[in-house]
Amino acid sequence: MVKIGIIGAMELEVEQLKKEMNLNAIIRKAGMDFHEGTLDDVPVVIVRCGIGKVNAALCVQILADEFRISHVINTGVAGSLNARLDIGDILVSKDAIHHDMDVRVFGYQLGEVPQIGFREFQADEHLVALAIGACKKVNPDIHVMSGRVVSGDQFISNKEVKERLISQFQGDCAEMEGASVAHGAYLNSIPFVIIRAISDKADDSAEMDYPTFEAAAAKHSAALVKEMVKGILP
Repeated sequence: MVKIGIIGAMELEVEQLKKEMNLNAIIRKAGMDFHEGTLDDVPVVIVRCGIGKVNAALCVQILADEFRISHVINTGVAGSLNARLDIGDILVSKDAIHHDMDVRVFGYQLGEVPQIGFREFQADEHLVALAIGACKKVNPDIHVMSGRVVSGDQFISNKEVKERLISQFQGDCAEMEGASVAHGAYLNSIPFVIIRAISDKADDSAEMDYPTFEAAAAKHSAALVKEMVKGILP
């Protein structure tokens, strides 16, 4: 049975979706409120996980264990690492990497989690295609592309750090939860996709840009998610 877990780090990223869902129950686990119901007749669980990789990973595991979800969509905002991604554009993950994982001393690649066997967590191709198609339908004036999400427990607002993430990881956007959502989904064999609206340029202007564009970026992501869930039904 299809039941889609929809995760946002902040309330702004999920509040519109929660307003539009038909709510059956709210279950509180690990300080998170899981809103279970339907969105356009599609079974969903919508949750604000909180900021950071630990919160994101805990959230995915609860969705897997308690709600038996079939798919994971992580929606939110990010800073651009790619000159082709401007503020207001949308990035749909092709894969995700932990940029703050470093055990190279034991022979692993920078960003590779030991004993996993690879560095990049691959998003589900069907969900990626659905997300891009949905964006083109509901946000026709917004540029959308697929690319690499790089995640770490830090807000990127320094040009030198930004350049390092580009050169070392070939990242397209930087944020704080996506790779952990991907990691948790992989360990539970759940297909996932990460959707990021660009709110800033992840450089010295990021602190100024982020508050200004966050609300509009989150609104566009929510519209995309609402449209795409209809295509996941078998």
